[in-house]
Amino acid sequence: MISDIVNAISGVFAFLTYPVSWVIVQFHKVFGAIFGPDSGLAWGLSIVFLVVLIRICLIPLFVKQIKATRNMQLLQPQMKAIQERYKNDKQRQSEEMMKLYKETGTNPLSSCLPILVQSPFFFALYHTLSGIADGKKVGVITQSLLDSAQKAHIFGAPLAAKFTDSAEAIAKMGGSSLTDVRVVTAVMIVLMSASQFYTQRQLMTKNVDLTVKTPFMQQQKMLMYVFPLIFLFMGINFPVGVLVYWLTTNVWTMGQQMYVINRNPTPGSKAQAKMLEGLQKHVVTHSATRTKREKTIVKAIVAKGRDRNEYERKFINGLTKAQLAAQADGTVVKSTAATAVLDEDGAPKAAGPQKRQQPKRQSKSQRQSGPTQADDAAPAKTSLEKKDTPEDAAPKAKQAGDGKQAGGSSNARSRAKSNQRKGQPPRSKSSSKK
Repeated sequence: MISDIVNAISGVFAFLTYPVSWVIVQFHKVFGAIFGPDSGLAWGLSIVFLVVLIRICLIPLFVKQIKATRNMQLLQPQMKAIQERYKNDKQRQSEEMMKLYKETGTNPLSSCLPILVQSPFFFALYHTLSGIADGKKVGVITQSLLDSAQKAHIFGAPLAAKFTDSAEAIAKMGGSSLTDVRVVTAVMIVLMSASQFYTQRQLMTKNVDLTVKTPFMQQQKMLMYVFPLIFLFMGINFPVGVLVYWLTTNVWTMGQQMYVINRNPTPGSKAQAKMLEGLQKHVVTHSATRTKREKTIVKAIVAKGRDRNEYERKFINGLTKAQLAAQADGTVVKSTAATAVLDEDGAPKAAGPQKRQQPKRQSKSQRQSGPTQADDAAPAKTSLEKKDTPEDAAPKAKQAGDGKQAGGSSNARSRAKSNQRKGQPPRSKSSSKK
């Protein structure tokens, strides 16, 4: 059933068998001169480099896919709000969604462009290898190339053999057993599904903003398990050459995605936290941003201001603690404000008032010993000043001294008590009454 569907689809893209077969033949001429024209290595590498050529051409679409995926992640809260607001009106919900896509310049299909563009070449290769298995000349494949391809074996399995082929069909391809073919195809199918799963899991666990919980994340998580199962069941109907093609493209996608995650991770993701942690250590070690990429990252973080996420604020605070300050142009300079810290909005916290220094607390023996020599000299000086003061100024001085007497009454009492303890006669209270 699945084989019939794949054959029908590949027939639709039969016109692409000419460019696909031509590219394979050109690569086969190069590798055939090195490894031999009938070797499986020559034909296998021809398919691998066909994938490499196609994926290099698809790099601009891959960049669009990354941008579209990130825009979709940023729009998830707004999309969720629209769904909740118009949950009973599907038509209005669709109109608001399209309006949101148009305002933000987001195309939901952009995230699927590389797969959609690559699929016709996949089915064209399937059609070519199926013709080789049936002994038919396809595209630019001549009879001599057809005989050479039928003799080619990859790890003991013919290039056009399938997991579902019978022993008789495999025997016609020459020199292989049913067990060899099924072992090789089973291993390649498992590797193909595992690489697909790891690629999707890497995207979900490292390059997604985990602070935003949206239905989009649940959808991606579901696809992480569904796609490998689809390839697992469909892989048994693919020839060995097609399995080589699909395994190569999965490995390419995985490596390409790892590069993007490490170099340009999604803001708020674990990958960004790891990248900024390494960048902070490098900048603190050298006290400067040394490459254009480092300057670009720092410049983008500084430009965000209050919109910085948790990891970006942590990065700026780490530089501040190391007495470094990030500039608007992406450079880093020495800073004396080593204790400055950013608040939750990403702005520097204002320096608070300095704490007043408390006087040193005296011990009990110091308090009982009475006033120091400097304190005893103060009243004498005051009395001399009062004698030199004219009589007209006395009332004013008395008014000014009333406040001091109120504040110093407690000190006077403590001194009197200490004098009594030392055996001195108490001061007469009659003079004060007079």
